[in-house]
Amino acid sequence: MRFIAAIVFFVIAVVGVGLGIAQRTVWAPPDRVTAELALESAATVTVIDGSALNAYEGRQTIDIVGGVVAAPLPEPEPSETPALGETPAPTVDPNAPTETEAITAAYGRTSDVMAWVGDASHNLVTWDAENQVFVTETVSGTESVVPQPYGGDLWYGDYQGEGQLAFTVNVPDDVSVLIVSDGTLPAPQQLSVTWPLDATTPFSTVLILGGVAALIIGLLLLLWALLHMRRQRGPRRKSPKMPKVPKPSRYRPVISRPLGGRRPKGRRAASRIALVPALVVGGLLLTACTGGSASVLTSPSPVPTDAVDAPATAVTENQLKRIVLRVGQTLLQADTDLDAALAETRLAGPALALRTASYTIADDVDGFAIAPLIPSEEVQLTLPERLPAEGDTWPRRVFAIVQSPATVDDEGVETQAPPLALLLVQDDPRSNYKVHYAITVTLPEDAERPEVAPASLGAPLLPATTPLLAVTPEAVATGYADVLLRGEASESFPLFQAEGDTLVAQIGAAAKAERQAALPSTARLQFANGVGDAEIFSFVTNDGGALVMLYLTESETVTPTEPGAAVNAPPAVASLAGRTQSTSGIIATYGLQILFSVPAVGSDDPIVLLGYTQGLVGATEVD
Repeated sequence: MRFIAAIVFFVIAVVGVGLGIAQRTVWAPPDRVTAELALESAATVTVIDGSALNAYEGRQTIDIVGGVVAAPLPEPEPSETPALGETPAPTVDPNAPTETEAITAAYGRTSDVMAWVGDASHNLVTWDAENQVFVTETVSGTESVVPQPYGGDLWYGDYQGEGQLAFTVNVPDDVSVLIVSDGTLPAPQQLSVTWPLDATTPFSTVLILGGVAALIIGLLLLLWALLHMRRQRGPRRKSPKMPKVPKPSRYRPVISRPLGGRRPKGRRAASRIALVPALVVGGLLLTACTGGSASVLTSPSPVPTDAVDAPATAVTENQLKRIVLRVGQTLLQADTDLDAALAETRLAGPALALRTASYTIADDVDGFAIAPLIPSEEVQLTLPERLPAEGDTWPRRVFAIVQSPATVDDEGVETQAPPLALLLVQDDPRSNYKVHYAITVTLPEDAERPEVAPASLGAPLLPATTPLLAVTPEAVATGYADVLLRGEASESFPLFQAEGDTLVAQIGAAAKAERQAALPSTARLQFANGVGDAEIFSFVTNDGGALVMLYLTESETVTPTEPGAAVNAPPAVASLAGRTQSTSGIIATYGLQILFSVPAVGSDDPIVLLGYTQGLVGATEVD
């Protein structure tokens, strides 16, 4: 029986290990599934809908294969008209060189992708759940040519390649992928999407461990059987055939146990030997079962919860980081080359007016510093505009605070530039964000700062005439312009917090009076303040107030007071005015980009200046 039991366990071991290995090899389920699509369409854009991308769970690997495009041939030389019956020379060279097709792919919110597509003809790829295949619908439009989407600020991510492009994303149902070639050729005609499958085989571990345990038990049983057989083959002595009383045998085939007696020593040892395999079997089987359960329960299914849909926002934090990086790199190159056209691709409004004037001055005046420098390293705050329910509205606005890294001079002294508040605007889906305001934050570190919503929620914008604030943004602009001109004599002076207002200290009524007194009697200095021609932006804060960005202008007019006298212009003013001296006078215009914290309606708190950027934006001679 011992040999039979050992053989049985050997068979169990072979079967268990074999089945376990087979589950991981020849019987292993596929670890991925791929859906392919071949198009025959002249549309320049292909959109893979989010429902098609999420036909299976897991990350999506998209593989796009482009065609081969013939390279343009040189213009043929003029030749004579072929004679009658003569075959003309071919116009297409069959051996002409070819080049692979360009491929661009980008992904973003489905509503944003479709807004970018607009009226362009496109292929819309969806998923047929019943037949488990892609379904394509070609939508005709009025546009047959589209711009290059690569590098656009609308996308969560974008990719570019030639001939073939493969990338992996993990997008939800409300995100789609857009694919184009060069914008004029038809979109790539072959693509596939691959999803990973759960190819785990938890029972294979149990079978392999159980087979190993059965093998060990079989070996122990075999060893026990061999030892028992060896004892049974001990020395036997035959009794002589003599007519005498037979003596009891020394070795008995059956040992009887007297009532109340002890078990012989040999039987006890055998019992102990039998007990060890039983314990081993139990321990190994428990170990095998525990290992299999752990591999199944490592990633339990999440408990369903009633999730609250977050509102749509203009950008995400990752998007804004990419946008600020691109803005910073573009403006760094524009500042180096004094290229106003390049700066205009990323600036607009007051920020562009200041930059354009600074380039003109820097080209004429040595050592003129272009400010403010727009860093691209660290985004400290992201406050996007909260979009309405439909989500596909433009323009879109984002408020951000960026910080440049500290610098160390030759003497080891570390300096840290103040943060910069940016207001970026995207005019339409195919445009990039442009900086309209770049305001240096002047609020002290220990001062109280307004709290704003997280980037995932964003904040709505208020119109310039909103009644939801203690003072309308429009009135804030006109009131502060009057405060800078008249000081405490202004009716708006009590609305603003005077303590910590460095702009009033720099160019307020008192500073203006000092400058007027310092002029010689042969010249006269006059000031005029007003609201600049720029949009006022107001982002709602958590306490019901708003961050208000506005633009003021301040003009200084210097005129001679005596006949024949002339006034001299500083180098920066002379660069913009086109002359260093004038007998009629010179007008210098400065732009003021200002950031305020305005309290909510019903609050008695004052309006607080958070930061400003001042710079010369124009100069001309008095007519």
